[in-house]
Formats: sequence, C-alpha cells, structure tokens
Amino acid sequence: MAKHKSAEKRARQAEKARIRNRSWKSRIKTSAKKILKTIEEKDFSNIDELFRSFVSVVDRAAGKGVIKRNTAARKKSRMAKRILAAKTAQNLSS
Repeated sequence: MAKHKSAEKRARQAEKARIRNRSWKSRIKTSAKKILKTIEEKDFSNIDELFRSFVSVVDRAAGKGVIKRNTAARKKSRMAKRILAAKTAQNLSS
C-alpha cells in the first residue's frame, strides 16, 4: 500500500478512474452485443440506428481517454464490416 500522502491520493484517483472506465467499456460491449444480436436475427430494420449509437458511445469513450483513438477506429471499422457483410449476405439470399 502507498506510504506517501500523494501516493495515497493517486491510488484513490486511480480507483475512481478504474470504475468510471469499466462503466464506459461495459457500455461499448453492450452496444456491440445489441448489434450482433440484431445481425444474428437478420433483422436489419433498425441496424443503422444501433450502429450510430455504437459509434457515438465508442467516440465518447475515446474522447474521455477510456480507450485510445485507434482502438475506437478499429472497433467502428470492424463493426461496419460485419454489418455490411450481413446485409450483403441477406441481399444475396433473397
């Protein structure tokens, strides 16, 4: 455990940040799961809206420093590719 007063304060701050970051990461995962579930069910009626909200959550998390900018870009890109692939497969099968 920390001995110096400043180290104790940093430990308190780090714990608050950890909890805050965990909350944001959970939001990202929940938003992604909603999209993946929609893709799995092949229900593309509100997929664009879900993707917009996913991008919003990821961008806000990146803006707050919870995840890095490149990580945010990678998550958005991969999700967009999945959605496009699913839509393409849907169009080809119908």
